Amino acid sequence: MKIPHAVLLIACGLLLSLRSAQGADMVAIAGDEINMRSGPGSDQPVLWKLGAGFPLEVVSSKGEWQQVKDFEGSTGWVHKKTTQKTPYVIVRANKDSDQQINVRREPKTSAEVVAKANYGVVFKVLGTQGTWVNVEHAQGVSGWVEGSLLWGR
Repeated sequence: MKIPHAVLLIACGLLLSLRSAQGADMVAIAGDEINMRSGPGSDQPVLWKLGAGFPLEVVSSKGEWQQVKDFEGSTGWVHKKTTQKTPYVIVRANKDSDQQINVRREPKTSAEVVAKANYGVVFKVLGTQGTWVNVEHAQGVSGWVEGSLLWGR
């Protein structure tokens, strides 16, 4: 069976885009009140301030600056010294809702709920098991969250 060139090109493009999304270079903010700027330099306007552990995807680099994208798709620039490689994730489920996700004692939906979290809550990643992520909040609560509810891994 002969496959048309257009089909092969589309398939290759889809595979490359999937690979890029899965293999994204992730960083997290290494301190509190770190400036995200509109361009690569300390003379550039501050767009907003980011808190410790906030996960970001590196889009590009220019010297000591990284262009980054957050879980909502916003982009800006941070200095490399203000980031770390320790993995963090953020709750992306239930935007514009007061619903919370469950943090469970074990990586299964039948496990006891040990905490709940709103959209935008940041967790440090302790490990993974299948699609589940073992997380810890800065206030010390730890447990398991289904990975599809999170962004940053």
